[in-house]
Amino acid sequence: MQPTRVLQGLRYRKLRLTTKDTNKGFYKGNRTGSMGTHTTYGTYKIDWAKVRTYVCPNLSGFKLTPFVSRQVNVVHDQFPGDKLGPRNPHTYLARWKSENGLD
Repeated sequence: MQPTRVLQGLRYRKLRLTTKDTNKGFYKGNRTGSMGTHTTYGTYKIDWAKVRTYVCPNLSGFKLTPFVSRQVNVVHDQFPGDKLGPRNPHTYLARWKSENGLD
């Protein structure tokens, strides 16, 4: 068995094979591997032995610091007197214009 004449040519020999170069039914995948199996009922059953788990080490004495300081307090927006709050389109546009210099 040999590849077709088109694929034997020098142009296609060094190119990566994509789904557009082949006929129907070719699935290249994205190198993630399967985490389970498809059942006959159309569902997917996860095999927990195949699932990847990542263990993060203790970073309490780590010398590098994050991009954002750990002392930053989370401030939530407050909209006094506005029934819609953050969903109000006028408030959103006014804030967008002021932050992007279009005021």
